[in-house]
Amino acid sequence: MTGVVLAAGAGRRFGGPKALVDFRGARLIDRAVRLLHAGGCERVVVVSGAVELAVPDAEVVHNPDWETGMGSSLRVGLTAVGGEDAVVVPVDMPWLGPESIRRVLAADASLAIATYGGVRAHPVLLGAPHHPGIIASAVGDAGARHYLREHSHLVAEVPCDDTGSPRDVDHPRDLESDGDPPRGH
Repeated sequence: MTGVVLAAGAGRRFGGPKALVDFRGARLIDRAVRLLHAGGCERVVVVSGAVELAVPDAEVVHNPDWETGMGSSLRVGLTAVGGEDAVVVPVDMPWLGPESIRRVLAADASLAIATYGGVRAHPVLLGAPHHPGIIASAVGDAGARHYLREHSHLVAEVPCDDTGSPRDVDHPRDLESDGDPPRGH
């Protein structure tokens, strides 16, 4: 199984590329790669863009169109994995747990998505037979969202409430939390 980390963005709202941000002693990119390996991915592909990345235990591929949004990074990542199924995570979700990766991988489906409180989030399993359709529909920041919606009858929703949090990091202050949503939201 192959894991894909989407790490091409410039992190404009954050103030710099999130992949390079140190969180609890490790860069977010290194944490994401370790997450995928710990969850059962033998191979990990990292999609870079705004900055060059050197990442131990991963293959780095460059997205020259990174400024167009996550869709282009997903296209680059899926192309790089070739004919293998892929588990996809964004670099800015440091509270995901390896059990969420294992559960999505264990789903009896070629399309699977983790849910938290019934809400779809990451990780997402994208089976190789679906890659051409996903690549064709991944534009802007939507990633695989449109494809998954159009093929919802094939998507296995995998409860991952007790495996961590899918909360993402948008601002430096987000790193001060434990991954739970801010109070009052």
